[in-house]
Amino acid sequence: MKSKMRIIADGQTDKGMKRPKNEDNFVVELGAGVFVVADGVGGSACGEVASKMAVDIIGGYFRNVDNANSAQHDGQATSASSEITMAIKQANDHIYNTAKDDPKLSGMATTVVAAALCGDRLSIAHAGDSRLYLIRGNTIEQLTDDHSLVAEQIRKGMMTKEEAHEVGMRNVITQSLGFTPDIDVDVEEMTVYDGDALLLCSDGLYTMVPDTAILHTVRSSVDPKRVCERLVYLANKKGGRDNITVIVAYIYKKKIFSFIYDFIKWIRR
Repeated sequence: MKSKMRIIADGQTDKGMKRPKNEDNFVVELGAGVFVVADGVGGSACGEVASKMAVDIIGGYFRNVDNANSAQHDGQATSASSEITMAIKQANDHIYNTAKDDPKLSGMATTVVAAALCGDRLSIAHAGDSRLYLIRGNTIEQLTDDHSLVAEQIRKGMMTKEEAHEVGMRNVITQSLGFTPDIDVDVEEMTVYDGDALLLCSDGLYTMVPDTAILHTVRSSVDPKRVCERLVYLANKKGGRDNITVIVAYIYKKKIFSFIYDFIKWIRR
């Protein structure tokens, strides 16, 4: 069964205003319907190396014809979920073993958030505090739960979201790729609809730009490149305290995709 949906997507990364280098990386694999954002864990050795390995391995996994065909088999998202889990575990193995064999890279790790669209089903996998949001109509919903000490305390009722903004433990990550030889990947599935938009990002975006501004920006255009540029600009305008990476993907039914694609090309002229 061929996919019922088509995607227009783009991404951007920026080192922000305070950090000396960019430890974020991302990949957009439109052919496979796969999107990945990775954020090298702050304070660890060579976070940018770990995040680059993560996006290269996961993206490369889905560029492989056999794996891509498997993920798209009969439009079943369960297959895509299995494939994206396997890809992330391969990335974890490679990062961990590389760091173990090279003392200069010891301790390197990265967060990851990945999405794979198969038919009208979306598979979501993540580790760390990079996020995926669903924008549907005039609403925005965070689909991933942060793997961080603060987020766990909020979920347990030990502090509120408002209190979390005041503490200095935001960057204490409880899961990441490369830190341990094994990783339990959080994977979920959901149905997407015509007109939905996905936003994947590192914490450099959502800690600077509130959800309402993200929603307004995503809905203000149908050009993902311009939306990504605008979101990075807003994060930097607010102070750009961290690296900023964002992917925006607009989802359409095939029957209207050609019109949207032609319109995007026209407004970019």
